[in-house]
Amino acid sequence: MKHFAKVAGLGLPVMLLAAGVLSPRAAAQVPVVVPIVVDTAVPIVVNAIKPKPKPNGVVKFEGLVLNSNTAQITARAKGNDMTIQTFSLSPEASAKMQQIVDKGGYQYGDKVTIYYDPATMRAIKFKGKPSKPI
Repeated sequence: MKHFAKVAGLGLPVMLLAAGVLSPRAAAQVPVVVPIVVDTAVPIVVNAIKPKPKPNGVVKFEGLVLNSNTAQITARAKGNDMTIQTFSLSPEASAKMQQIVDKGGYQYGDKVTIYYDPATMRAIKFKGKPSKPI
């Protein structure tokens, strides 16, 4: 038993000495340089919506109402569910929208045609029958 105690007492210092001698030196890791790959492929446009301006510069947008208030109207394109447009309203269109809001306003999914200026994305006028309020 005495012999075991002496060996056990020396075990820890011997282990630490062996770990210090046999272990490699601590050093910082070398950063790995990853080459940057630039993709030069150009996206392919399958179906682009090209507005056709009228002689006075106004473009027509047909869609379904998502949200509307006296300042703006947001609509989803009639033929393309991924195209969503938000138009700010001109003062004349805002006054008309106020009358519609007083009666209940446009509801989600109402059909609407918006005539807008493509340079400013401002709705000049809009047409569409609002559904009955919920």
